[in-house]
Amino acid sequence: MKRVLISDPTLRDGSHAIQHQLNTQQLTLYAELAEEAGIPIIEVGHGNGLGASSLQLGESSLSDTQMLETCRNILNKTRLGIHVIPGFATINKDLKNALDIGVDVIRVASHCTEADITKRHIEYCRNREREVHGVLMMSHMAPPSELAAEACKMQGYGAQGIIIMDSAGAYLPDTVKSRISVLVAALDIPVGFHAHNNLGMAIANSMTALEAGATILDGTMRGFGAGAGNAQLEILIAVMEKMGYETGIDLFKLLDAADTAEDSFLKVPYVNSTSIVSGLTGVFSGFAKPVDRIAKKYNVDPKDIFYELGKRKVVAGQEDIILEVAVSLSQSRQPMI
Repeated sequence: MKRVLISDPTLRDGSHAIQHQLNTQQLTLYAELAEEAGIPIIEVGHGNGLGASSLQLGESSLSDTQMLETCRNILNKTRLGIHVIPGFATINKDLKNALDIGVDVIRVASHCTEADITKRHIEYCRNREREVHGVLMMSHMAPPSELAAEACKMQGYGAQGIIIMDSAGAYLPDTVKSRISVLVAALDIPVGFHAHNNLGMAIANSMTALEAGATILDGTMRGFGAGAGNAQLEILIAVMEKMGYETGIDLFKLLDAADTAEDSFLKVPYVNSTSIVSGLTGVFSGFAKPVDRIAKKYNVDPKDIFYELGKRKVVAGQEDIILEVAVSLSQSRQPMI
């Protein structure tokens, strides 16, 4: 059976769905459930990663330290992971503190064409003898050859795996296959895939990634995540078992854990009109909540905002442009005097 590493960002990507308001009780419960089900890695933190809590991106109810220490005190078999975007997370403060707490797996991420900014963070983590993966976000915005070139940079910096993120839920299976197969051929380290479900393709795209040579997959319980959510972990594991892949996760315990987590705090995402447009326009899934909120305030259609954001090729960290677009659309609809 082909072994696949599963990383679960329910406590990180899922944070987008509830405005980054996870509390200690929820973190504790989920860490216990993940440990019992045998999930290999859980990712913990603000939706945009370490050091990202802010007025612009949304303030977490708990600090990075509180979140990481809560889970670190519970996890034994399950490894503790974090998502790190240089520019949000500093090395000497944020990253050093996280590694001192005992984080096991660090994912250092950049926009898909900006791998250069990850060099110092990757090298720091490797010097601290931790497992480090490079992440290329919004990967639909670059052709396969350019993704391979950026991934090779991360491998050169010391990354021990490369994950491409379908941050906008924009992929179809053919585009997943073309990118994963090129990366597998170009790299000497494992390749992974992180799906979003904006077009309802998260499971199909994840399985296509495996068939193209990926050996790392992401999934969240009940699909809890930004926008229309991520690949639903329970479905992902069930389909993988049916197709002969091994993950080390106990499916029945995972199903029980998902029921318990949903009863406690998980909000089950669904594909709606806005998320479909987000996928079609290739706009970051994490913009769903602020777009809906700002659209209501300025009485404009959120779909129109997404189309304009797509034209401008806006990426995570540019949330201020949502307001700019909404104001512009609102003013353009006012009658001329």
